Parts: sequence; structure tokens; C-alpha cells
Amino acid sequence: MPNVGPRIVSLLPSATEIVCALGLSEQLVGRSHECDYPADIDSLPICCDSKVSREAQSAALNDEVNNIVTNGLSLFEVFPDELRRLAPDVIITQTQCEVCSVSEADLKRALGEWTGTVPTVISLAPRNLEQVWDTVDIVGAALDVPARAEELRRTIDARIDAIVARTQFCVPRSIVCLEWLNPLMVAGNWIPELVELALGTDPFAAPGEHSHWIEWDQLLHADPDIILSMPCGFGLEHTKQETKILSHHDGWSHLRACRENRTFVTDGHQFFNRPGPRLIESLEILAEIIHPDVFKPRFAGKAWEQM
Repeated sequence: MPNVGPRIVSLLPSATEIVCALGLSEQLVGRSHECDYPADIDSLPICCDSKVSREAQSAALNDEVNNIVTNGLSLFEVFPDELRRLAPDVIITQTQCEVCSVSEADLKRALGEWTGTVPTVISLAPRNLEQVWDTVDIVGAALDVPARAEELRRTIDARIDAIVARTQFCVPRSIVCLEWLNPLMVAGNWIPELVELALGTDPFAAPGEHSHWIEWDQLLHADPDIILSMPCGFGLEHTKQETKILSHHDGWSHLRACRENRTFVTDGHQFFNRPGPRLIESLEILAEIIHPDVFKPRFAGKAWEQM
């Protein structure tokens, strides 16, 4: 039978993953430049692009972003002609971070001269883990598949419970998750909660608060058992190159994590930075790294490596 559901454009990688996890991939007609999972959505038209290169080094990229934002400009360009051609019924975007993905404000500018029926805009803004899982319900309700959303939530809850059950007798380890490397930023939002579920302790934890900058001396003072690099928007290979800068700092080799070979790089772009269904896999990755004596390294080499 022909597909008669709403035509969907997702300008947010995590939303694209939610739509597909709800079994609605055939209703996707367009995507963002960063939507790359699952693989079968690669052929969809791209409806936006970034004005900065994600291949730049951390410091240069940080300066470029700051210059654009300081001048009151957007970091993203939405393609209004492509949106009109695709004629979506629903467009999904976000208001959580104007640096990470196309924002609702970017989309409104692009739709400013839209004629005819304006698409319904679903805007997501999760800041903590529960709100991430709530986005599944929000998207499911908006796309008229609430039962599928409920089933997906049950699956996620079951996987979380299974991990927590296996870590209950483990020894907690302190861990610092670095979301940016030059300058240093520690991960906030949903990451501290994932660390806690994996029976780790985060000395810079601020669940639900945005990621925040720290000074090098603060990392030295914290002296965690584990250091995890997960730069926002960087894949595994890019992160491996970027983390070399950490060894240039005074005191790096004296940190407990370095002395005990517990420094790791991860694919933050595909996992930790995306507030969608695969955060459950991010939790599994954390459990593997924090408790290697309990969890098999299922994601090693694909999503994380020892630094």
C-alpha cells in the first residue's frame, strides 16, 4: 500500500534517529547535512548546511564559531527552495543549542515567505536524560504513533535496567568527560546522568545544565580515574587527532588516568552528543570503559579506543 503518512523533514540527527526507530523512515523526505544514521537515509535530499568546517582543529573552530555568533549571525543555512520543493507536512528542529544544529529561529527565517499551508514545526529541547526519552513520546504523538513510542521507551528502560543490575556490585570510578579539548569543556546535559547510571562519579557533574568550560588546573586537581574525550561533532578519527593536544599540557602524564592507562577517545558525534535513542548505546559504552572486568568491549574499535 502507498505511504499516506505525513511527509517529514528532520533537521536534527537525533530526531531523524527517533523517526526511524519509530518505523517511519519511509515518510522522511529530507534531512540535515549531519543526519547520517541509519545508513539508508543517505540518499535523502539535504535541506541545510553549516557555515563552519567540522574538520578544523578545536581552537580554530572555537574561534570561528565565536566570531560568527558575536556578529549576531547564524551558524547554519537552511535551504528554503529545497523545503518548498519537498513540501513537508512536518519539520523537526531544536531550540537546545544554536551551535550544534539548525535552530527554530533559523527555520522561521527560512519559512518567512512560505506560501500555502505552512508545515507543522516540532521543536525539541532536551536538557537532561528524562527529557531526551520524552522526545520519543513527543515525536510519536506528533506523528500519530504513540503506541510505537511507548514500546520504544519500554525497550530503552529495559536496557538501562540491565546495565544498572550488572554494575550494582562494582566499585565506582571517577571520570571526566571532555566535550571540547581546546579550550577544555566538560560535558553536561544528559552525560552526568549516563555516567551515574554506569556507576561512575563525575567531579564536574551538573545534570541538566549546559556543558561548561574548565581550566587546566581544575582537571589536574580533580585527578580522575578515567578521562574520556568526546568532542561535540567529532568522529573517532578526528577525536584521536585532537586529543594529542592534551599531552602538551604540563602535568598531563602525572594524572592518575594517564599513569593507569585509563584515557580514552570516543565517537561523540555518533553517540554521546546526540540526544536520541542511541544514548542507550552511549551508556553501554561508558559501562564498558568504566567496568572492563564486567562488560565485554562490544563497541571497542568502533565507538571508542584507548588513547
